[in-house]
Amino acid sequence: MAEEQNALGQSGDVPGGGEQPLLAHLIELRSRLIRALLGIFVCFLPMAFFARHIYHLLAEPMLRLLPAGGTMIATEVAAPFLVPFKLAAMLAFIVALPWVLYQIWAFVAPGLYRNERRLVVPLLVSSTLLFYIGVAFCYFLILPAVFKFFVGVAPEGVSVMTDVGKYLDFVIKLFLVFGLTFETPAAIVLLCWTGFVTPQQLAARRDYVLVGVFFVAAILAPPDVLSQVLLAVPMYILFELGILGARWMVKSKNAAEQAAQSSSTSG
Repeated sequence: MAEEQNALGQSGDVPGGGEQPLLAHLIELRSRLIRALLGIFVCFLPMAFFARHIYHLLAEPMLRLLPAGGTMIATEVAAPFLVPFKLAAMLAFIVALPWVLYQIWAFVAPGLYRNERRLVVPLLVSSTLLFYIGVAFCYFLILPAVFKFFVGVAPEGVSVMTDVGKYLDFVIKLFLVFGLTFETPAAIVLLCWTGFVTPQQLAARRDYVLVGVFFVAAILAPPDVLSQVLLAVPMYILFELGILGARWMVKSKNAAEQAAQSSSTSG
Protein backbone atom coordinates (compact mmCIF):
# COMPACT_ATOMS: atom_id res chain seq x y z
CA MET A 1 0.00 0.00 0.00
CA ALA A 2 2.80 2.33 0.86
CA GLU A 3 4.52 1.52 -2.42
CA GLU A 4 1.33 2.38 -4.32
CA GLN A 5 1.06 5.73 -2.51
CA ASN A 6 4.71 6.51 -3.29
CA ALA A 7 4.15 5.65 -6.95
CA LEU A 8 1.09 7.88 -7.07
CA GLY A 9 2.97 10.68 -5.39
CA GLN A 10 5.84 10.41 -7.86
CA SER A 11 3.51 10.37 -10.87
CA GLY A 12 1.66 13.38 -9.52
CA ASP A 13 4.86 15.39 -9.28
CA VAL A 14 4.91 15.74 -13.11
CA PRO A 15 1.55 16.85 -14.54
CA GLY A 16 0.56 14.85 -17.57
CA GLY A 17 2.91 11.93 -16.85
CA GLY A 18 5.24 11.45 -19.83
CA GLU A 19 3.92 14.45 -21.77
CA GLN A 20 6.12 16.96 -20.00
CA PRO A 21 9.46 15.57 -21.37
CA LEU A 22 8.00 15.57 -24.89
CA LEU A 23 6.90 19.18 -24.48
CA ALA A 24 10.34 20.13 -23.19
CA HIS A 25 11.95 18.48 -26.24
CA LEU A 26 9.63 20.35 -28.59
CA ILE A 27 10.44 23.66 -26.90
CA GLU A 28 14.16 22.89 -27.14
CA LEU A 29 13.78 21.94 -30.82
CA ARG A 30 11.97 25.21 -31.56
CA SER A 31 14.69 27.16 -29.77
CA ARG A 32 17.44 25.45 -31.79
CA LEU A 33 15.61 26.03 -35.07
CA ILE A 34 15.17 29.71 -34.28
CA ARG A 35 18.85 30.06 -33.43
CA ALA A 36 19.86 28.30 -36.64
CA LEU A 37 17.63 30.57 -38.73
CA LEU A 38 18.96 33.65 -36.95
CA GLY A 39 22.50 32.55 -37.75
CA ILE A 40 21.61 32.18 -41.43
CA PHE A 41 19.91 35.58 -41.41
CA VAL A 42 22.94 37.25 -39.82
CA CYS A 43 25.14 35.81 -42.57
CA PHE A 44 22.62 36.82 -45.23
CA LEU A 45 22.56 40.54 -44.34
CA PRO A 46 26.12 41.45 -45.45
CA MET A 47 25.94 39.08 -48.41
CA ALA A 48 22.71 40.68 -49.61
CA PHE A 49 24.46 44.05 -49.63
CA PHE A 50 27.25 42.66 -51.84
CA ALA A 51 24.98 40.29 -53.79
CA ARG A 52 25.87 41.68 -57.22
CA HIS A 53 29.60 41.50 -56.56
CA ILE A 54 29.27 37.94 -55.26
CA TYR A 55 27.39 36.92 -58.39
CA HIS A 56 30.10 38.49 -60.54
CA LEU A 57 32.71 36.35 -58.73
CA LEU A 58 30.57 33.28 -59.32
CA ALA A 59 30.18 34.10 -63.01
CA GLU A 60 33.88 34.87 -63.50
CA PRO A 61 34.83 31.33 -64.69
CA MET A 62 32.26 31.70 -67.48
CA LEU A 63 32.77 35.36 -68.32
CA ARG A 64 36.49 35.08 -68.98
CA LEU A 65 35.88 32.31 -71.54
CA LEU A 66 33.22 34.13 -73.54
CA PRO A 67 34.28 35.60 -76.87
CA ALA A 68 34.91 39.33 -77.19
CA GLY A 69 31.68 41.21 -76.54
CA GLY A 70 29.98 38.18 -75.01
CA THR A 71 27.88 38.75 -71.90
CA MET A 72 25.27 37.02 -69.81
CA ILE A 73 21.60 37.78 -70.37
CA ALA A 74 18.47 37.95 -68.24
CA THR A 75 15.38 36.49 -69.88
CA GLU A 76 13.06 37.36 -66.98
CA VAL A 77 12.15 40.87 -65.87
CA ALA A 78 13.04 40.48 -62.18
CA ALA A 79 16.01 38.15 -62.73
CA PRO A 80 18.73 40.85 -62.46
CA PHE A 81 17.43 41.65 -58.97
CA LEU A 82 16.27 38.26 -57.66
CA VAL A 83 19.07 35.98 -58.87
CA PRO A 84 21.89 37.68 -56.90
CA PHE A 85 19.73 37.62 -53.76
CA LYS A 86 18.99 33.93 -54.33
CA LEU A 87 22.73 33.32 -54.52
CA ALA A 88 23.26 35.36 -51.34
CA ALA A 89 20.68 33.25 -49.49
CA MET A 90 22.29 29.99 -50.59
CA LEU A 91 25.75 31.23 -49.72
CA ALA A 92 24.51 32.41 -46.31
CA PHE A 93 23.31 28.89 -45.56
CA ILE A 94 26.66 27.42 -46.60
CA VAL A 95 28.61 29.90 -44.48
CA ALA A 96 26.29 29.34 -41.49
CA LEU A 97 26.46 25.55 -41.87
CA PRO A 98 28.81 25.06 -38.87
CA TRP A 99 26.40 27.04 -36.69
CA VAL A 100 23.41 25.04 -37.98
CA LEU A 101 25.22 21.74 -37.35
CA TYR A 102 26.14 22.92 -33.86
CA GLN A 103 22.47 23.55 -33.08
CA ILE A 104 21.63 20.04 -34.29
CA TRP A 105 24.46 18.66 -32.17
CA ALA A 106 23.33 20.58 -29.08
CA PHE A 107 19.82 19.15 -29.47
CA VAL A 108 20.81 15.49 -29.86
CA ALA A 109 23.89 15.47 -27.59
CA PRO A 110 22.01 14.85 -24.29
CA GLY A 111 20.69 11.57 -25.69
CA LEU A 112 24.08 10.22 -26.77
CA TYR A 113 26.56 8.10 -24.86
CA ARG A 114 30.00 9.47 -24.06
CA ASN A 115 31.75 7.41 -26.73
CA GLU A 116 29.15 8.53 -29.28
CA ARG A 117 29.79 12.18 -28.42
CA ARG A 118 33.51 11.71 -28.96
CA LEU A 119 32.82 10.47 -32.49
CA VAL A 120 30.04 12.88 -33.50
CA VAL A 121 31.99 16.09 -32.89
CA PRO A 122 34.97 15.18 -35.15
CA LEU A 123 32.49 13.77 -37.68
CA LEU A 124 30.56 17.04 -37.86
CA VAL A 125 33.73 19.12 -38.14
CA SER A 126 35.30 16.91 -40.79
CA SER A 127 32.11 16.64 -42.85
CA THR A 128 31.74 20.43 -42.87
CA LEU A 129 35.34 20.93 -43.97
CA LEU A 130 35.00 18.25 -46.63
CA PHE A 131 31.91 19.94 -48.04
CA TYR A 132 33.75 23.27 -48.24
CA ILE A 133 36.72 21.59 -49.91
CA GLY A 134 34.40 19.98 -52.46
CA VAL A 135 32.80 23.33 -53.31
CA ALA A 136 36.23 25.00 -53.66
CA PHE A 137 37.45 22.12 -55.84
CA CYS A 138 34.43 22.58 -58.09
CA TYR A 139 34.86 26.36 -58.37
CA PHE A 140 38.59 26.46 -59.08
CA LEU A 141 39.02 23.31 -61.18
CA ILE A 142 35.73 21.94 -62.47
CA LEU A 143 33.90 25.09 -63.58
CA PRO A 144 36.72 26.42 -65.79
CA ALA A 145 37.12 22.99 -67.44
CA VAL A 146 33.39 22.57 -67.99
CA PHE A 147 32.81 26.03 -69.42
CA LYS A 148 35.88 25.78 -71.64
CA PHE A 149 34.41 22.59 -73.09
CA PHE A 150 30.95 24.09 -73.63
CA VAL A 151 32.28 27.26 -75.25
CA GLY A 152 34.70 25.27 -77.40
CA VAL A 153 32.03 22.92 -78.82
CA ALA A 154 29.62 25.73 -79.75
CA PRO A 155 28.88 25.60 -83.52
CA GLU A 156 30.30 28.31 -85.71
CA GLY A 157 28.09 31.38 -85.74
CA VAL A 158 26.51 30.60 -82.34
CA SER A 159 27.07 33.21 -79.64
CA VAL A 160 27.34 31.70 -76.14
CA MET A 161 25.35 33.97 -73.81
CA THR A 162 23.78 32.07 -70.93
CA ASP A 163 20.86 33.24 -68.79
CA VAL A 164 21.83 34.42 -65.29
CA GLY A 165 19.21 32.26 -63.59
CA LYS A 166 20.03 29.11 -65.56
CA TYR A 167 23.74 29.68 -64.89
CA LEU A 168 23.14 29.92 -61.14
CA ASP A 169 21.05 26.74 -61.12
CA PHE A 170 23.76 24.87 -63.04
CA VAL A 171 26.57 26.04 -60.75
CA ILE A 172 24.63 25.31 -57.56
CA LYS A 173 23.92 21.80 -58.83
CA LEU A 174 27.64 21.21 -59.42
CA PHE A 175 28.49 22.66 -56.00
CA LEU A 176 26.08 20.25 -54.32
CA VAL A 177 27.35 17.29 -56.35
CA PHE A 178 30.99 17.89 -55.48
CA GLY A 179 30.25 19.00 -51.91
CA LEU A 180 28.30 15.81 -51.20
CA THR A 181 30.84 13.69 -53.07
CA PHE A 182 33.57 14.90 -50.78
CA GLU A 183 31.49 13.65 -47.83
CA THR A 184 32.42 10.08 -48.80
CA PRO A 185 35.01 9.53 -46.01
CA ALA A 186 32.58 10.74 -43.34
CA ALA A 187 29.83 8.50 -44.73
CA ILE A 188 32.12 5.45 -44.74
CA VAL A 189 33.24 6.07 -41.15
CA LEU A 190 29.62 6.43 -40.07
CA LEU A 191 28.59 3.19 -41.81
CA CYS A 192 31.43 1.26 -40.20
CA TRP A 193 30.75 2.79 -36.79
CA THR A 194 27.12 1.65 -36.90
CA GLY A 195 28.23 -1.83 -37.91
CA PHE A 196 26.45 -1.78 -41.26
CA VAL A 197 29.68 -2.72 -43.03
CA THR A 198 33.30 -3.32 -42.03
CA PRO A 199 36.46 -1.77 -43.50
CA GLN A 200 37.52 -5.22 -44.65
CA GLN A 201 34.29 -5.70 -46.61
CA LEU A 202 34.72 -2.32 -48.30
CA ALA A 203 38.36 -3.02 -49.14
CA ALA A 204 37.39 -6.33 -50.73
CA ARG A 205 35.02 -4.51 -53.11
CA ARG A 206 37.50 -2.01 -54.51
CA ASP A 207 37.05 -3.22 -58.08
CA TYR A 208 33.27 -2.73 -57.93
CA VAL A 209 33.68 0.68 -56.33
CA LEU A 210 36.10 1.78 -59.06
CA VAL A 211 33.56 0.92 -61.74
CA GLY A 212 30.75 2.45 -59.70
CA VAL A 213 32.42 5.84 -59.22
CA PHE A 214 32.91 6.25 -62.96
CA PHE A 215 29.30 5.25 -63.54
CA VAL A 216 28.08 7.80 -60.98
CA ALA A 217 30.39 10.45 -62.44
CA ALA A 218 28.96 9.79 -65.91
CA ILE A 219 25.47 10.51 -64.55
CA LEU A 220 26.18 13.48 -62.28
CA ALA A 221 28.98 15.28 -64.11
CA PRO A 222 28.61 17.28 -67.35
CA PRO A 223 28.89 15.25 -70.56
CA ASP A 224 32.56 15.91 -71.29
CA VAL A 225 35.02 13.19 -70.32
CA LEU A 226 37.35 15.55 -68.46
CA SER A 227 34.66 16.58 -65.96
CA GLN A 228 33.69 12.97 -65.37
CA VAL A 229 37.28 11.99 -64.68
CA LEU A 230 37.74 14.99 -62.38
CA LEU A 231 34.75 13.79 -60.37
CA ALA A 232 35.48 10.04 -60.42
CA VAL A 233 39.15 10.22 -59.38
CA PRO A 234 38.53 12.28 -56.20
CA MET A 235 35.59 10.01 -55.36
CA TYR A 236 37.82 6.93 -55.41
CA ILE A 237 40.62 8.66 -53.47
CA LEU A 238 38.08 9.75 -50.85
CA PHE A 239 36.79 6.17 -50.71
CA GLU A 240 40.28 4.96 -49.83
CA LEU A 241 40.66 7.72 -47.22
CA GLY A 242 37.32 6.68 -45.76
CA ILE A 243 38.54 3.10 -45.38
CA LEU A 244 41.67 4.33 -43.56
CA GLY A 245 39.57 6.49 -41.25
CA ALA A 246 37.13 3.63 -40.59
CA ARG A 247 39.98 1.26 -39.70
CA TRP A 248 41.37 3.77 -37.23
CA MET A 249 37.90 4.30 -35.75
CA VAL A 250 37.22 0.57 -35.38
CA LYS A 251 40.64 0.04 -33.79
CA SER A 252 40.03 2.85 -31.29
CA LYS A 253 36.53 1.56 -30.55
CA ASN A 254 37.77 -1.98 -29.89
CA ALA A 255 40.55 -0.66 -27.65
CA ALA A 256 38.05 1.38 -25.64
CA GLU A 257 35.74 -1.63 -25.26
CA GLN A 258 38.60 -3.85 -24.11
CA ALA A 259 39.68 -1.21 -21.60
CA ALA A 260 36.12 -0.96 -20.27
CA GLN A 261 35.83 -4.74 -19.96
CA SER A 262 39.16 -5.04 -18.16
CA SER A 263 38.24 -2.27 -15.73
CA SER A 264 34.85 -3.85 -14.98
CA THR A 265 36.50 -7.25 -14.48
CA SER A 266 39.13 -5.88 -12.13
CA GLY A 267 36.45 -3.99 -10.25
